[in-house]
Amino acid sequence: MDDWFETLEASRALPADAALELHHRGFIVVPGPVPAGRMEQVPEAYDVAMSAASGADLRIGSTSTRLTDFVNRGIEFDGLYVFPPLLDACCRVIGRPFKLSSLQARTLRAHTPAPGLHVDVRPESADWPLLGFILMIDAFRPENGATRFAPGSHRWSSATELPDDVDDQGLACGPAGSLIIFNGSALHGHGANLSDEPRRSLQGAFIPREGQAATDFAARMQPETRLRLSALARYVLAA
Repeated sequence: MDDWFETLEASRALPADAALELHHRGFIVVPGPVPAGRMEQVPEAYDVAMSAASGADLRIGSTSTRLTDFVNRGIEFDGLYVFPPLLDACCRVIGRPFKLSSLQARTLRAHTPAPGLHVDVRPESADWPLLGFILMIDAFRPENGATRFAPGSHRWSSATELPDDVDDQGLACGPAGSLIIFNGSALHGHGANLSDEPRRSLQGAFIPREGQAATDFAARMQPETRLRLSALARYVLAA
């Protein structure tokens, strides 16, 4: 173990009822790190980053647009990956020193069908266990593609596909600014976006410290980002 992990593990920043729900159901929705009075700044910064992006970081698919590395895309996003309840959840799910593996934007297009459910990582991977999170830039609702889960599937012996007899697909809904925290071994996927509007979010994952991060944040670190990093942020980013 290391000092930072032990400090975070002792914090118990995640409320006890939320921690119990995460353990049993595999996902929770909690108030996010952005105060309500400042939430309007986050969608604006999100849209600016997306409109200015190009190159390999930007991926335009058939159902969504993704943009990687939101560690370096504005101070508005700095509080997300060091949010105390989220880091406490990492301690509970990963159980040993961890680091941020990814932080990306995803805009789900209007009139997009729901895909099948999936897991983010398999137990034989060096990146297991994984703790995922999604910040709702827009409200997540049943009609606009809210993330859906098979509750408890992270505790199944083999969570590779959704059995036909599982009807309890939990929808993770909430107002803009809400945060979904989930076990990466839980079956999940977005629902159908039946609305006329895109649905925006920031998505990320933490993995064991010895795992291979999807984004090498230390190598990509911009000077202005490094100047504002706290000691905790440097630890979380392995930077």
